[in-house]
Amino acid sequence: MGKVVLVTGVARQLGGRFVRRIQRDPDVDRVVAVDAVPPEHHLGGADFVQADIRQATIARVLAEHSVDTVVHMDVTATALGGRGGGRGAVKETNVIGTMQLLGACQKSPTVKRLVVKSSTSVYGSAPKDPAVFTESTPPKSLPSGGFAKDIVEVEGYVRGFARRRPDVAVCVLRFANILGPAAESPLAEYFSLPVLPTVFGYDPRLQFVHEDDAVEVLRLGSHEPERSTLNSGTFNIAGDGQLLLSQCSRRLGRPTVPVLLPAVTWVGSALRTVGMSDFSPEQIRLLTHGRVVATRQMRETLGFRPKYTTAEAFADFVRSRGPGLLPPSALAGAVDRIAALPLAGGNQSAN
Repeated sequence: MGKVVLVTGVARQLGGRFVRRIQRDPDVDRVVAVDAVPPEHHLGGADFVQADIRQATIARVLAEHSVDTVVHMDVTATALGGRGGGRGAVKETNVIGTMQLLGACQKSPTVKRLVVKSSTSVYGSAPKDPAVFTESTPPKSLPSGGFAKDIVEVEGYVRGFARRRPDVAVCVLRFANILGPAAESPLAEYFSLPVLPTVFGYDPRLQFVHEDDAVEVLRLGSHEPERSTLNSGTFNIAGDGQLLLSQCSRRLGRPTVPVLLPAVTWVGSALRTVGMSDFSPEQIRLLTHGRVVATRQMRETLGFRPKYTTAEAFADFVRSRGPGLLPPSALAGAVDRIAALPLAGGNQSAN
């Protein structure tokens, strides 16, 4: 008998891609795809189960299918159409959903491996951060809210589960910002704007991982549950190299609007008003101070080498977007709102 793999968050594009990919592995007998809403994309030969991981019914799903490998991908920064509830529902799914899933895994005698899709957001973004974060580097200040705080809580629950079930191999993958043609994230929305608001006087360093590489490293992390010392632990996942925000804007061909730091939150409110982006405080900190992580453990312990560098992942994203994503009226309205804000940078610069 091959492995029975349960995957959460399959209604999202990345979850759907992973489900289709893992089915091709010769040691996988069956894939159980779980989400609270039916996916709009196909899942191949996977068994789709409509279930909300925030509910205790997830334990029954594990038991009925004798699941031995769980890949938890339903940890995200953005709401999914059809779920409703906005940020509150996202936080509940991230935190409460993870708690329920881990509780079900703890009671399951068949689960032998757990893979969790996490994020480098766990390190935060602060002015006195180290140049490069390793997996053991503590953040200078813990995130106070948003997706980053969710990730901190999620990883805390995962560590508790690992202590209670030492027989289960646990692999936590901390992804840098995932980009690609089908990317779904606040940063992808930001880079899709025709004009990019930036923080005056800052040019942060950024890292990306291509969605193809994200699928492959998740697949690698789900392998060989019988060997608990292999592919277990916490790993930073990012493409080689880094890009400055100014380099990103030039490669996108998008002009920038430098804004003084005190006015940035007002800019975010204006952008949300016209439906352009979720310009959250967490994203503002990233676009102010940046974040770079070391990937030595990814290569030497996990044995994964990304196909795409940071620059190549961004280039593929750029090709998929192209110019003129928003109608002129929406763009003009947003620019007028930004220009009317006090303390906004008066000069618009095209990089």
